[in-house]
Amino acid sequence: MEDNIQEMYERGQKAFKEVEFWSQEKVDMMVQSVAWELVREEVRIKLGSMAVDESDIGNKDDKIAKIKNKTLGTLWDQRGVKTCGMIDENKAMGIRTFAKPIGVIANVVPCTNPESTICCLALSTLKTRNAMIVTPHPRTQKTSYETVRHVRKGLEKVGAPVDLVQCIKKTSHAATSALMNACDYAVATGGAALVKVVYAAGKPAQTVGAGNVVSIVDKSANLAVAAEKIRISKIANNSASCSSENAVAIYESSHDAMLEELKKQGGYLCSTEERETLRKYMWPDGEHLNRDIVARPATFIAKNAGLSVPDDTKFLMVIGEKVGPEDRFSGEKISPVLTVWKWNDFDEIVERLGRILKFSGEGHSVSIHTEDDDQRVKLALNANVGRVVCNFPHAHANSGGWDCGLPVTDTLGGGSWGYGTPIINQPQSAILGTGAISDRAVVREGEIVIRPMMPISFTFDHRVLDGAPAGVFSARFTQLITNPYLLIC
Repeated sequence: MEDNIQEMYERGQKAFKEVEFWSQEKVDMMVQSVAWELVREEVRIKLGSMAVDESDIGNKDDKIAKIKNKTLGTLWDQRGVKTCGMIDENKAMGIRTFAKPIGVIANVVPCTNPESTICCLALSTLKTRNAMIVTPHPRTQKTSYETVRHVRKGLEKVGAPVDLVQCIKKTSHAATSALMNACDYAVATGGAALVKVVYAAGKPAQTVGAGNVVSIVDKSANLAVAAEKIRISKIANNSASCSSENAVAIYESSHDAMLEELKKQGGYLCSTEERETLRKYMWPDGEHLNRDIVARPATFIAKNAGLSVPDDTKFLMVIGEKVGPEDRFSGEKISPVLTVWKWNDFDEIVERLGRILKFSGEGHSVSIHTEDDDQRVKLALNANVGRVVCNFPHAHANSGGWDCGLPVTDTLGGGSWGYGTPIINQPQSAILGTGAISDRAVVREGEIVIRPMMPISFTFDHRVLDGAPAGVFSARFTQLITNPYLLIC
């Protein structure tokens, strides 16, 4: 029996209407009930194990830990946050701000995190009194469905309508497309192709794009400490995270010493011949990544590629040669394979980073290990990324953690650079993202023509800014950028 998307949407709407005007106390109790259901040890073990067994992606222990950290981290970030009724009042200005929910949100879930993504988004969706329908990845349908089942158990315990969170049981392109058209809002985690499909539905959306994290290592860094942090992040969940380091760029005078430190951490440096053998296995047709290597152990990848490496190898390393499609190692690899670059001029590596991200991962994030604060600031100002993480295991800090000061999330967008949503970093309340102008095919008067186009994305905190003035601003900005003469009229 196929899922009836329209019926699911109607059930979601009914549940949404039931909680639309709930008090903050009642909403918080609902959210906490779901969170405590998800972090129960037996639930985490079951979901983490199911995710790996069903997909052959990631590491069970890391997934089990991630469910706990992401769920409790999200709950911690939400403490004391008002999402019901009047959430702010400026008596001097005579302005009161009221929070309003959206409705039914579609959640497109990836196979790399089929359980923790739902945990995070379910808490956020419920905290804001919205309903959610999950569309799982084909490789992890059972895991996502089971995760939603436990969310519903948490809702049931406090008498909340269980249809606030539903899951498509048999996912398909047709079902996902139907959900995109039916829902009131969409959150989608995936690559650029998925992002474009979601936006094509014409509904408001928040999208999560590809990562391609480069970790810059300066001569001022403690090489042993930096190598350990890179290893911790790189092998977490077998590099299933978009925040895992895909490359390390080492200052020239520290290059050889840093490579030795990385080897001490379990890194294996491929020879030129081994690099070519690995390339052919990872990209069999020269363009598309072999899905069988996604988030698999380094030893598994090496063995199937025909390489002989030590049994204790944690990650593979290759020397970076070129940037772009002619060298796929310069892009995102979603596996414990690390590209190594060398640099001797900081301005040049920042410029090279720009070209690397233009090929893959623009708008996401970058890592740096340095004691030179000028480098940190220059990188932040010049790199087209939403976050710059300094002296941390990148995957552990980039999406939030207990010791990094960043809020917890499982949805890092690529901004307008990656045709996604610009990231709001606290205490920002709104951000406008603009992309590069490029020629694209568009329809004008019934014909396909080439026109210069520039993507824009406006992200705002609904607790601070209402949708109406945000929409007016976006429309006015588009009008002025399209007709700049209006600025002087």
